[in-house]
Amino acid sequence: MRPVAWNSMNQQTAVTDSAAPRTKTLPDAQTVTEVRHYTDRLFYFRTTRPRSLRFRSGEFVMIGLPGENGKPIMRAYSIASPSWDDGLDFYSIKVQDGPLTSRLQHIKEGDEIILRPKPVGTLVLDALLPGKRLWFLATGTGIAPFASLMRDPETYEQYDEVIMMHTCREVAELDFGRQLIESLPEDPLIGEFVGDKLKYYPTTTREESKWMGRVTDNLTSGKVFRDLGLGAEQMDPATDRAMVCGSLDFNKDVMAIMEGWGLREGANSEPAEYVVEKAFVG
Repeated sequence: MRPVAWNSMNQQTAVTDSAAPRTKTLPDAQTVTEVRHYTDRLFYFRTTRPRSLRFRSGEFVMIGLPGENGKPIMRAYSIASPSWDDGLDFYSIKVQDGPLTSRLQHIKEGDEIILRPKPVGTLVLDALLPGKRLWFLATGTGIAPFASLMRDPETYEQYDEVIMMHTCREVAELDFGRQLIESLPEDPLIGEFVGDKLKYYPTTTREESKWMGRVTDNLTSGKVFRDLGLGAEQMDPATDRAMVCGSLDFNKDVMAIMEGWGLREGANSEPAEYVVEKAFVG
């Protein structure tokens, strides 16, 4: 396993991504350049980026593999790398009997995946009204779009403070986000933008850790506000903005909290105080 290298301009990654082009055998094919397994349920992979692909940090694309009948099995995946990156990062759960992830989890460097270069999504800065503090609220692999946004200079140009709340069952499931966030201050491309603006609040629900509890509970109880020394114990519609990515139940629960605090759901066509990504839930 290669060392963690979040900066796509890092020499190791650059050498891989700039390797001589291979003959592609799949439609809309991109080549896997790195794979990293975190737990028996979570893994990360990086691919080449189509020259035609333009996206806003926080958007997702459809990726997949051919099924047994030859027809592609496609699923929506958030791009976990920022819009300026010359490669594409993805963060995935492993489902042993899942139509796609049962096979996707076994990809290795040099393999091909199908990637449809038509990005969409609501977790973009354009869908929010101007504010002072931005909250990223995620469970599990829902941190992927925020991995993109946390590495986008525009995030820190628009907001005085950025808070990443991420909840998983066990400590090891937080490693993807923790390693990324720990690398940001020293990153030669993004570090100066991040400065001391980013606050990280990881919690677990099963294994003991520094901070425990669900995102929803820590919001409604005011615990996260106290732990981070934020003063007030709820969000202010005049200054706070939020992005939400998790399961259907998680999204609904957080939306109820947001609405109760006076924040309104936004969209690309009508920006407001918070946005929710609904592409990954049934």
